[in-house]
Amino acid sequence: MPDPVLAAAALDSAPFVVSLEMRRSAVTDRADVVFPVAPVVEKAGTFLNWEGRPRSLGAALSDTGAMPDLRILDAISQEMGFDLGLPTAAAARDELLRLGEWDGARAEPPSVAPGDLPSPGPGRAVLACWRMLLDGGRLQDGEPYLAGTARRAVARLSAGTAGEIGAGEGDLVRVSTEYGSIVLPLVVTEIPDRVVWVPMNSPGAPLYERLRVGVGAVVSIEVAR
Repeated sequence: MPDPVLAAAALDSAPFVVSLEMRRSAVTDRADVVFPVAPVVEKAGTFLNWEGRPRSLGAALSDTGAMPDLRILDAISQEMGFDLGLPTAAAARDELLRLGEWDGARAEPPSVAPGDLPSPGPGRAVLACWRMLLDGGRLQDGEPYLAGTARRAVARLSAGTAGEIGAGEGDLVRVSTEYGSIVLPLVVTEIPDRVVWVPMNSPGAPLYERLRVGVGAVVSIEVAR
């Protein structure tokens, strides 16, 4: 989540929390009820591709005994006195087909004017980041050897920006906000001045957890002494 602290606070303030999970998470200890659900390879369903076209798939692994989340939600609704009528993926797919595509009026295009571009001064930089293919993601749980092949987590600055803060190749650089900081070795890279790139969720550098900001935020940068 972009701000894990606020997300946890929202869960803590909820009067009753039902969680559908495949493995233990930060939500588990906050939930009043936890239902284990089947992973995607053990259930049928439908995805929308980048064009918005539905693509249906069947279960790759069958007869595992795992219950899909759709069936759990349908059972809960019946216990609450409301029948969703969606006990299976086939029933849900049929309903989607009956609904069809939206044929009403289209929404007007956004009319929001773009904001001003950030202009950070010395010792400050615009944050750039994305997730690496192998990082601290939950799909690597129990796979230390696969995780060991991940790229090293580094911070990237232009030569000019590195010079402004007195940092050189390989030096430890601290990237921080009012909430916290991460420290990573520097790799000087051909990127715009006063932009700092860091991985989004690599081990030892959980961006959202430590900084609680995302792409485009202005952060502080300095040599970690």
